[in-house]
Amino acid sequence: MKIIETHIVPAISENVRLQEYAASIFETINTRSGVKKAIKKGLILLDRQQAKTSDWIREGQQIDLLKQEIRDKKIFQKKLNVVFEDEFMAVVQKPAGFPSSGNYFKTIENALPFNLKPSEEKDALINPLPVHRLDNPTSGILLCAKTRKALINLQKAFSEQKISKYYYALVHQKFPEEKLIDEPVDGKSAKTMLKSIKIYNIHNNFYSLIEARPLTGRTHQIRRHLSHAGFPIVADTLYGIEEKDVFKNRKLYLFAGKVKFQHPVTKEQKEFDLELPKKFRNLKNISRLH
Repeated sequence: MKIIETHIVPAISENVRLQEYAASIFETINTRSGVKKAIKKGLILLDRQQAKTSDWIREGQQIDLLKQEIRDKKIFQKKLNVVFEDEFMAVVQKPAGFPSSGNYFKTIENALPFNLKPSEEKDALINPLPVHRLDNPTSGILLCAKTRKALINLQKAFSEQKISKYYYALVHQKFPEEKLIDEPVDGKSAKTMLKSIKIYNIHNNFYSLIEARPLTGRTHQIRRHLSHAGFPIVADTLYGIEEKDVFKNRKLYLFAGKVKFQHPVTKEQKEFDLELPKKFRNLKNISRLH
């Protein structure tokens, strides 16, 4: 295995276990739990010998951190649109009909190694990972991490609501110009900012193309908020209504089309805005704008 970090123990004034000490010396592992996992996997050497969680350190010892070998993994050979990629992270476009991750083979997570280049960074993940999730029937932007630092920083940014995601949905009825829905989901606070973009009259029924920005991240938040407010998303078989035979495309009309965030490593401000899928763009062919 390849050594990615090495440390020589300087003079120390007190007895310290390796598990505690190593969390403060490595760039790629900075928690005791992370060190414990690395020791159990045989990735930490103490004077060229595999370390144990019970080891104590002393002056002059050499501590090495090894790079974990890539495990054999079944790769889902599904071609994805890679919107952005560098050594630390990637932005991919998730197609509808596939889960972001989970105990399945055909997931976006299992397709990432087929689409992304391996990172050469010291803290590279064994395989890239989605940082958040999109519902199975939802398509659009998905942020993925290629290194441990990027994963931690992006997860933190999501939890602190520092990443702005914008979705586009076609809903039943005329939607007001702007609306904030502040209504709990599963007993937890949930807020969604909504804005009307276009009103369509399709076969004498009104529909609205709207922009939805979730200010919190609850399960099915946008779909549930819109349904409860009386504006269910077209083709939402879970929270919608029985559809008339109006739309040839029966897949959910919800698309994660735009994101704004700070790069987790370089700290650059990033913004990606994708073109709406054909099923949205083709509405103009069967509709009249009001």
